Amino acid sequence: MHFSRQHLLFQQLSRVFGPSQGRCIVHSVRTLISCRPNCLFTPTINNSINCHTRTYAVVVPPSTNESISREAVGLESEVVLNFVENNNAKIAVIGMNRPQAKNSMSKNLLARFNEYMNQIRYDKDVRVLILRSLVPGIFCAGADLKERLKMHPSEIGPFVSKARSLMSDLEQLPMPVIAAIDGAALGGGLEMALACDLRVASISAKMGLVETKLAIIPGAGGTQRLPRIIGLSKAKELIYTARILDGGQALEIGLVNQAVEQNKMGDAAYHQALRLADEILPNGPIGVRMAKISISRGLQVDLATGLAIEEACYAQVIPTKDRLEGLNAFREKRPPQYKGE
Repeated sequence: MHFSRQHLLFQQLSRVFGPSQGRCIVHSVRTLISCRPNCLFTPTINNSINCHTRTYAVVVPPSTNESISREAVGLESEVVLNFVENNNAKIAVIGMNRPQAKNSMSKNLLARFNEYMNQIRYDKDVRVLILRSLVPGIFCAGADLKERLKMHPSEIGPFVSKARSLMSDLEQLPMPVIAAIDGAALGGGLEMALACDLRVASISAKMGLVETKLAIIPGAGGTQRLPRIIGLSKAKELIYTARILDGGQALEIGLVNQAVEQNKMGDAAYHQALRLADEILPNGPIGVRMAKISISRGLQVDLATGLAIEEACYAQVIPTKDRLEGLNAFREKRPPQYKGE
């Protein structure tokens, strides 16, 4: 039995991560990495991976060197892009992996994040994006203050402007975006989560816009998105006091959509986000995308204009093959097979 390069890769990853149970992400554009720090990969003859809950197809990055290093599989990358495949639909997963700095936002992290977002934006097979951390106990600690201290005052404004623009780009991605908050999301880290459509957190996760403690304000959209999500008065209270909430408190005020008890692996919110994504995948992708546009843009205008936006979005789904497939599936009493066409 011969597994060639794939088998060597699986063996190395199993040694690095160690065995555990759970779901793995293994189909990657530029890297191959598990969905969490501990995961067991089992190779099969047909170049796939068995992982307790699913079997995933594998695409191994081309290389002339048969030796597999940590760098070759992207374990040293500060941002990692992977895909979970379900039939012809994909869940994209962007994982922040900067443990030495608690996933704080450096220039490099933002650049890589932007690169992957641009790649996902035009992939019609990606139905949902999940944003998560690969560092236990941390989602994102906000700005890299050590890097910030080295900046000249003239550099700070443009850097914050880039971060703000990145959050807007994240918010405007065509597919639903879910933030899986398994650890601390502070300052810019919470602002990143606020730019997502949905937020899932562990009960033990900590969240807060704490910038006023540093005599500044949230500068990557926090002062605008937080009031739109939880209401004006409560947003002012949290920003003025720099209060930090846990996942349960965040759920009570509507800051997160769901809150779950943390598991031993520290990735309960991520797995809940996957379950939420699985609920979205069977639905018509064009319909979901048009619904996102209608809701997001409609909230920024008066009701009459919002209704006009809804009408325009509805017009986009009428000529689609998916709409006809939905009607035919209903008539034939079978699950629809949507293709995003």
